[in-house]
Amino acid sequence: MQGVDSCKIVIEGLSKRFDDVLAVENIDLTITAGDFVSIVGPSGCGKSTLLYMLGGFISPTAGRLLADGKTIVKPGIDRGIVFQDYALFPWLTVEQNIAYGLQMKKSSRDEIKETVARYISVIGLGGFEKRYPRELSGGMRQRVALARTFAYGPDILLLDEPFGALDSQTREIMQDELLRLWRTTNKTIVMVTHDVGEAVYLSTKVCVMSKRPGRIIETYTIALQHTESREAVVLSPQYTDVRNKVWLSVRRQVLAAAG
Repeated sequence: MQGVDSCKIVIEGLSKRFDDVLAVENIDLTITAGDFVSIVGPSGCGKSTLLYMLGGFISPTAGRLLADGKTIVKPGIDRGIVFQDYALFPWLTVEQNIAYGLQMKKSSRDEIKETVARYISVIGLGGFEKRYPRELSGGMRQRVALARTFAYGPDILLLDEPFGALDSQTREIMQDELLRLWRTTNKTIVMVTHDVGEAVYLSTKVCVMSKRPGRIIETYTIALQHTESREAVVLSPQYTDVRNKVWLSVRRQVLAAAG
């Protein structure tokens, strides 16, 4: 998928220190509109810290972050975030959860109704509109979380291990669901994941971070053809070659972190 030829996110000289711990150091990264960028690396390398700084939840110690040319200083409706634990409102139904962001934007009643209905259809949860999160499986809850974020229309989506709590079969289904949503909306996505195969399968670009303090040490541009079946993609020489290169890069950093 080709992104629009413009810089959606610019990260320059970004560092973050927590007391005496330097979490990330001197990160530079430019993300084009419409790109799907995954961040991988060893545990504790600062992947989620980077994502939360993009979300405006954490302030950098040094450097700057820009979204659409504006400095990120706090959370905003231009950036939606999906967490690993779904973060749905347990007292709201499926349709009420999806409608929440639209209501905060003060969208019209008709727009909310139409958008919620469209996304319930997109994620395949017709008939579950009145169900509460406790009545849904893990995969269904994550579909609702994705739909809620897509529905209110942020230009940028930030995903923090969105499928980490799911079993492998459900995870693959949700990966394809996310891929389909991304391809039909042209959103810019930044995802943190420990799963190298997931990163390569979904992304247009994969960035490998070093052991702490986290730096981006390698970047891989990926152009898989998703016009074929999932099996054809993951068994293709192109996928295997890139996956192995990324895996070896991460592996070196994991071993370095272990001493």
